[in-house]
Amino acid sequence: MNKKVTTSKRKQAPAKGKGLAIAMLAKWRFHFTVAVIALLLLALMWHLAFLQVVPGNERGYEFLQGQGNARTIRHETINAYRGLITDRNGEPLAVSSPVTSVWANPKLFKNDDGQLRAVAKALGLKQSELAAKFDRFANKEFMYLKRHLPPHKAEAVMALDVDGVYATTEYQRFYPAAEVASHLVGFVDVEGKGQEGLELAYDHWLKGEAGAKRVIKDLKGRVIKDAGLIRAAQSGKDVRLSIDLRLQYMAHRELKTALKAYKAKSGSVVILDVASSEVLAMVNQPSYNPNNRSKIKAKQLRNRALTDQYEPGSTMKPLTILAALETGKFSKDTVIDTNPGYVRVPGKTFVDPVNYGEINLERILTKSSQVGIVKLALQMEPETIRDIYQRFGLGAVTGTGFPGERTGTLPNRPKWHVTEHANFSFGYGMSLTAAQLAQAYNVIANDGTFRPVSILHHQEGVESHQVADPALVKQVRKMLSTVPEKEGTGKLAQITDYPVAGKTGTVHKLGSKGYAENRYMSLFAGMAPADAPEVVAVVMINEPGTQAYSGGKVAAPVFSRVAESALRLLRVPPRISDSSQVAMVGGVQ
Repeated sequence: MNKKVTTSKRKQAPAKGKGLAIAMLAKWRFHFTVAVIALLLLALMWHLAFLQVVPGNERGYEFLQGQGNARTIRHETINAYRGLITDRNGEPLAVSSPVTSVWANPKLFKNDDGQLRAVAKALGLKQSELAAKFDRFANKEFMYLKRHLPPHKAEAVMALDVDGVYATTEYQRFYPAAEVASHLVGFVDVEGKGQEGLELAYDHWLKGEAGAKRVIKDLKGRVIKDAGLIRAAQSGKDVRLSIDLRLQYMAHRELKTALKAYKAKSGSVVILDVASSEVLAMVNQPSYNPNNRSKIKAKQLRNRALTDQYEPGSTMKPLTILAALETGKFSKDTVIDTNPGYVRVPGKTFVDPVNYGEINLERILTKSSQVGIVKLALQMEPETIRDIYQRFGLGAVTGTGFPGERTGTLPNRPKWHVTEHANFSFGYGMSLTAAQLAQAYNVIANDGTFRPVSILHHQEGVESHQVADPALVKQVRKMLSTVPEKEGTGKLAQITDYPVAGKTGTVHKLGSKGYAENRYMSLFAGMAPADAPEVVAVVMINEPGTQAYSGGKVAAPVFSRVAESALRLLRVPPRISDSSQVAMVGGVQ
């Protein structure tokens, strides 16, 4: 029995050794496998670290991040708000409103009938027109579908959720005063850049500076997240003009009415504040609406008060009278013999409507005597007359900074022909703008103090200086107050309750063969109240087509209405009228 047991144990010993060996082998394999897995994990971790942590690797984390960002992060422009243009009282003349422009990436847009039809309908376009546009830009990544849409219309397009169609916020310029202030304010193009007027002159001031931001986009180009601001947009600065919109509307209305009544080709009105020489109103006809420029003609764009030059005619006679007084050889009581009603000089004869006989300097202005002013001028050197013209700002720009402003012409000859000398004394053989004429008359209103015209309110750096003796200037202004009286050529310029001083002008226009007999420029330049002027106004009517064409009949009534409105709006106390200051009632006489 015991032997059997021993034998059995001996037989089982080899099996136990084999099992131990197997167990040891299994344990080794386990550790080996674990080690391999651990090494793989370490290798993977090292590779990941090499890619994402260790700098300087050609295909490392910087490269991968760059590639990822290049596919998802984009820079978008933040459009700057363009500055306001306002009148002197803060009334808006040019404002920017947010609008939405819809654009597309033709490479991402599925150009099929269904999408084309839906997008075209939402944009209000013809499907064929939109399809042709996509064909033209097939190789591009950007094209505008429609610009400056109201936000609600753009939202209707974006609600279609069409691949490759996007929207961006822009600003559209709007002009509340429309054609009333268009020649001064001007306009911008579709990109928001100034093209005319003060929009062009002060574009650098108004436009501001665009900003930028980072955004994350998906594969379809849709913004899914703002990734941060790069640079904030800087809004443009505001520009405050010197004009009073109330006076601008009034002057616009009166000028438009006058051009229609007299069938004239064009015209301008300029109103200045005497104390500051700031422009209170500057209007021209024909005009245009800057909010709708689809049918604008080039002739409508000119700010004629600053760009159109013309011979001023008899409006220069007060300056010639002042030049004579400055010589010391003449006084306000000096008598000029105009008999027999005309005067001959080599090459020309100057004629008065009637023979005024012996008249003093005041009477020369009252009746606008050609004979009287020529005989007076020929007793002076032409340089004496030219000098006072120059001191009053003629032959030089007014300094408004307006694009295209003209200087006019002020001849300076080494030797003057007697006819040139005579013509020069009453505004022929030279040229100026309506703004220059207003500036010159503002010197008379200011007792000989010259201040350059300004179209900005409270413009800094404007200096004034004395250019003529105040006592002599006051004498001339008193002479000018007789022109609107009953015996003067400008009686239709009278204003109820306010004395007026001014001068008429009726200028023959140049034609192909010299001065035309039936083409005229009608002018009136004046100031009110005459005793202590508050406003200066110049009215210019170009080529009236009616039998009434003189400055006293065409331009003077317009002056009366605009100057009176200006005085009342500025709350200038009325003066008590005497018998010679009774307003004319009715139309042109």
